[in-house]
Amino acid sequence: MLPSDLSALSTFLAVAEERSFTRASKRQGVSPSAVSHSMRGLEEEVGVRLLARTTRSVALTDAGERLLASLKPALTEVEETLGQIAGQTHKPAGRIRLLIPRFAISAVLAPKLGRLQREYPEIILDVTTDNRRRDIVADGFDAGIHLGEFIEKDMIAVRLTRDHRPAIVGSPDYFKSHPKPKEPRDLLNHRCINFRHGPSELYRWEFEKGKKELSVAVNGPLIVDDTELVFQGALQGVGLAFVAEHEVAPYLEKGKLVRALQDWCQPFPGFFIFYPSRRQQTAALTAIVTVLRS
Repeated sequence: MLPSDLSALSTFLAVAEERSFTRASKRQGVSPSAVSHSMRGLEEEVGVRLLARTTRSVALTDAGERLLASLKPALTEVEETLGQIAGQTHKPAGRIRLLIPRFAISAVLAPKLGRLQREYPEIILDVTTDNRRRDIVADGFDAGIHLGEFIEKDMIAVRLTRDHRPAIVGSPDYFKSHPKPKEPRDLLNHRCINFRHGPSELYRWEFEKGKKELSVAVNGPLIVDDTELVFQGALQGVGLAFVAEHEVAPYLEKGKLVRALQDWCQPFPGFFIFYPSRRQQTAALTAIVTVLRS
């Protein structure tokens, strides 16, 4: 049975070690009467006398000796653990759980793993990849990485990449048998490669031109949750793909892919790392943010 007021155990330890209510009160930063009241409440709650006291001295009863024998090492261990936890705000060490979509790995995280380990060898980065938009707090993550438009407003968000620009691309062979779409609605007559964010959530292709904004739920013979499969599908003529311009730039330069609807493809926010609050932020998370931003 634990007492309802756990601070009474700390006060008992001070009295037991000091053998004086007055010295214990100075150690605890409270009045002697407060110490006396706390000890009386503790004894009443456990139903046994722990201290034998007179106006001149304080001694432990047999029950008090037994409590001290188990309480002192337990509180010492708790104190050491609290010290280690508090040290995390100053020293980059410990485990950081990070949620990241698979399509952000190569662009944001993978190139920085070596530097992170070299500069902060005591950090354990525990990475979960999931394209779904999840609640990082409810799911026990310290931070997440995602495109800016998908991050909740109550999160602290730190930019990791520049804005992205979408590109609608297809292979030259595909366009030999399919006319280029002139506006987004024409995509309904094309074979398109769908990207899945979650178990059943397919990305609606979003477009903007001047004051016009619209999204299109495309159809096609391929649904994937990996960007490499999107690229390969487009290169092999499976259908049109919605991708980031910078990721397919080499294929466009070599003529292996061809763009469409370029005037409808406006920039959108790139990747950010996000977390709940800056208060009591650990040094390990600060270090990870610094490396990923570099």
